[in-house]
Formats: sequence, structure tokens, C-alpha cells
Amino acid sequence: MSSPPTSVLKGQTALPTDKVQQIGLLNAVNDKYGGVVVDMKEPMDSHIYVPLLRASISQWRQQGKKGVWIKLPIQQANLVEPTVKEGFRYHHAESNYLMLVYWIPDSPDTLPANASHIVGIGAFVMNNKREVLVVKEKHGYFKGKDAWKFPTGVVNQGEDICAAAIREVKEETGIDTEFMEILAFSQTHQQFLGKSDLFFVCMLQPLSFDITKQDSEIKAAQWIPIDEYVNQTYNREHKPFEYIAKICLTKSQSNYGGFSAVHTLTSSGKQPYLYFNGQDFKP
Repeated sequence: MSSPPTSVLKGQTALPTDKVQQIGLLNAVNDKYGGVVVDMKEPMDSHIYVPLLRASISQWRQQGKKGVWIKLPIQQANLVEPTVKEGFRYHHAESNYLMLVYWIPDSPDTLPANASHIVGIGAFVMNNKREVLVVKEKHGYFKGKDAWKFPTGVVNQGEDICAAAIREVKEETGIDTEFMEILAFSQTHQQFLGKSDLFFVCMLQPLSFDITKQDSEIKAAQWIPIDEYVNQTYNREHKPFEYIAKICLTKSQSNYGGFSAVHTLTSSGKQPYLYFNGQDFKP
């Protein structure tokens, strides 16, 4: 009886071509960076999967491939352990799959790391009475703090920053708005789950004025004079919030130039927004 195949790890001799053809290969597509992506869409027993994986790595090594990405749906969690035992590591996970990666060459691993940042927005909304839209939260960092804050939230995957700001204001206060500019942004490290945080202060113009607060998240919501917002004790005692408040006050009083949003077109047909100072540059 022949012995079972052994792991094909870095530096090991590749399997003979006839052996690879006898075992078969995993279905894979080439990526743009000299690697391959395997999307395991069909259920498979581990005793079938492991020989296929070993033969595939051997073949990819002979072809000079670099990174290997294996996407395992949650229904195939049985393949996680055998994949890790073949030298793969976790890269990232979503609600319905786990992505594992493997670097074939003996050169330094250049596979990109998992997403490093969470993107958030704060919405500066001011009416023609120089009142700003503010809320007090039931949960989170501001729970129990006697401070008014702008509506805030996280940008969803695939969502534009400007659209996220409009959505969060509508969800938290019921106010319809139009995006105007990004006034400022900050970067903070070691935030939620150790990720860095990018926070964009967005100016929006109100299209409606009657507040309907989000009862599940918001304790109170109202329009208050901008000077009252700026001069809160909390803002004075916390420099980042003081800066944001004073930037918004300056915008309300003068020609402070923020970053407006303009649709652009990529060669692949996507239409991302480009944010820039539209006062000093006209495309």
C-alpha cells in the first residue's frame, strides 16, 4: 500500500506531472498579481480536498505562481483545519466566508494585509437660523455624557462617504439633507478591534427641518445655536472635538474651503467620487 501524500510546503520538491494529473487540481482563477484565487463553492470532504490542494500547490509552484487565496464558505468550515495544516493562514472573514492565504515562493511575502481602517462620518448640518442639528446617544462612547454631538456613523462596505453622511442623518434624526463638502478628517490608531479609524467631518444642507429621532439609538435630537454647540464644556476639554467645532464655526462665518464631491470615471467603468477644494480648482 502506498503512503499518503505529504504536504507540499516551501522548498519541497514538486509532485511529478503524471501524479498531478492523476490526482486532479482545484478550480482556480488567476489574479492580477501573479497569484491564484480558489472559490470553494461546492461541498467537499477533507480526504478528497487535501490531495487536490497539495497537487494544486505543486502545479502552481511549477507555474511560478505567488500568492494563493482560498475562499471557504461558512458551510465548508470542515476544510479550515486541513487548509491551515497545509501552511495557509487566516487573512480575513466576513459573515458568510473565511479567506485563507499562502505564499508559494521563497521570496518575502508581499500579500496585502487585511483592511486596516474603519471609515466613519460626522455630519455638520446647519439651518438658516444658524442652528446645528445635534443628538445625544443612548449607547456607545457618548452614553451618559451631557454633551450634544453631530450625527455620526460608520460607512458601509461599498457606500460612498457622502451617501453615508446623508443616510446617518436621516436614520438618527429623520432630516433629509444634501451633501455639500468634507470640511476635515482625522486618523486615529488602535480603535475598534485594533483597527485604525478614518473620520470625515461632512457639511450637509438640510432639505427638511422637523426632527423624528431614532428611538433605538438616540436619546434626544434637536436644533441648537451653533455658538452653544461650540462652547460646550465637553468640546473645550477634548481638543479633537474643539478643533472640529471651531472648523465648523469658521465655515459658518467665512469662506473656509472644504472638499466637494465630483463623480469621475475609471477605465473599468466605475464611478468613484473624487473630493477636492472646488473653490480653488475648477475641473
